[in-house]
Amino acid sequence: MGEPQGSMRILVTGGSGLVGRAIQKVVADGAGLPGEEWVFVSSKDADLTDAAQTKALFQKVQPTHVIHLAAMVGGLFRNIKYNLDFWRKNVHINDNVLHSAFEVGTRKVVSCLSTCIFPDKTTYPIDETMIHNGPPHSSNFGYSYAKRMIDVQNRCSFLVLPRPPWRGEDGPLGPTSSSMAAPSLLSSPPMSSGRTTTSTSKMVTCCLDSSIRCTWPRVSEAVQHTPGPGNGSALTVWGTGKPRRQFIYSLDLARLFIWVLREYSEVEPIILSVGEEDEVSIKEAAEAVVEAMDFRGEVTFDSTKSDGQYKKTASNGKLRGYLPDFRFTPFKQAVKETCAWFTDNYEQARK
Repeated sequence: MGEPQGSMRILVTGGSGLVGRAIQKVVADGAGLPGEEWVFVSSKDADLTDAAQTKALFQKVQPTHVIHLAAMVGGLFRNIKYNLDFWRKNVHINDNVLHSAFEVGTRKVVSCLSTCIFPDKTTYPIDETMIHNGPPHSSNFGYSYAKRMIDVQNRCSFLVLPRPPWRGEDGPLGPTSSSMAAPSLLSSPPMSSGRTTTSTSKMVTCCLDSSIRCTWPRVSEAVQHTPGPGNGSALTVWGTGKPRRQFIYSLDLARLFIWVLREYSEVEPIILSVGEEDEVSIKEAAEAVVEAMDFRGEVTFDSTKSDGQYKKTASNGKLRGYLPDFRFTPFKQAVKETCAWFTDNYEQARK
């Protein structure tokens, strides 16, 4: 059972990103409820690494609820190169957002984590109880620890903040400050018009997960400028293609975020993921993109490049306990829709 709904002003940080755009679409397509006011903001509205700007944003919006998506993000090789930056900037962002939410009396904050935060050396499948059981993979050490600290800060807030009036005298202390972990993402066709990136995004159309890079501009150019799609062109995927990942469609994740906002009342994290049986290798993901794009050129795997973490298989058992009938978009269907959108919007995409 969720909290009382009433009037809600929901602030979404990172509102111009992949997940933020997906939530915007799902809300616009009918998921929004009477009494809900949705406010989507991006770095253009405030630099969330700056405490004063963050405080000013929250004082202006006065959100009753927050979905916190804003972060410094990047793929495997950017994380390796800028581990310290990923730590410092994300720690600043997260502390500023959570503390500003406290200062204006926000009732609930839902923060986005990632399966990369889990220990590198562990047993599988991973679940919500295992976040702090060991160090994360060295490739994204800074980002992972910064994200883990959201869970720590949530728990501290839950213990010390005053009891909100809507919970009554016998309610638990503090606002419900829920955190969650989500695996690798797919873009969705209607998202981010003019904002897709072909170099550093974690979308399948560009990187096929954070563990590899593919020379996607070559694929797109081949598809659009040769007589037969991909004829004579080559696609190089960085890594061996052996690592395995669970991919979730951005629109599916958006719907789950909205459910967490309205209905999930635990301070404990919850993994939002497809099932273990839906895990695919990077090679299989690349092949799905090749098929969807009707790419006929040569595909090679550059094994001199790092594979990153081999697997991070997550259990969605807790989620299924709440939502046993939730239907995820099949992987190949999501790839097909994503690639169709990418092809149609390539000229307007950010390069």
